[in-house]
Amino acid sequence: QAQVVESGGGLVQPGGSLRLSCVASGRIYNIRNMAWYRQAPGKQREVVATMIGASTVTYAPSVKGRFTISGDSAKKSTYLQMDNLRVDDTAVYYCVARGSEFPDSYRFLEVWGQGTLVTVSS
Repeated sequence: QAQVVESGGGLVQPGGSLRLSCVASGRIYNIRNMAWYRQAPGKQREVVATMIGASTVTYAPSVKGRFTISGDSAKKSTYLQMDNLRVDDTAVYYCVARGSEFPDSYRFLEVWGQGTLVTVSS
C-alpha cells in the first residue's frame, strides 16, 4: 500500500527553525502534487504550502516569507523549511500526496501522513 511519512517535528523556541520532511512510497504513482497542512487545537485543518508539478508552489498568507516548500524532481518527497517560527505556528503538520494507484492509471489517489507535531514555545 501507499504511505506517506512525515518527520522533523519537535520543540523549538520562537524565532527558531525546523525542516520537515515527507516521503511518499509504495503504491502511489504519477504524483500530481504534494502539500503540507496543519491543524492547531480548536481550529480547522488548513493548507500551509503546496507544490504542483515541478515548480509551481503556493503558500498560505500567514507563512509567506517564512516557510519554503521544496521537493525532488520525481515529486516523491517534499520538504518544508520553516524559519522565524512563531508560537501560533504550533500545530500538527500533515503531508499529503495526490497521484494514482498504478503507473498506467490516473484514477485519483490521495494519501495522508500521520502528522508530525511542531511546538513553538519558550
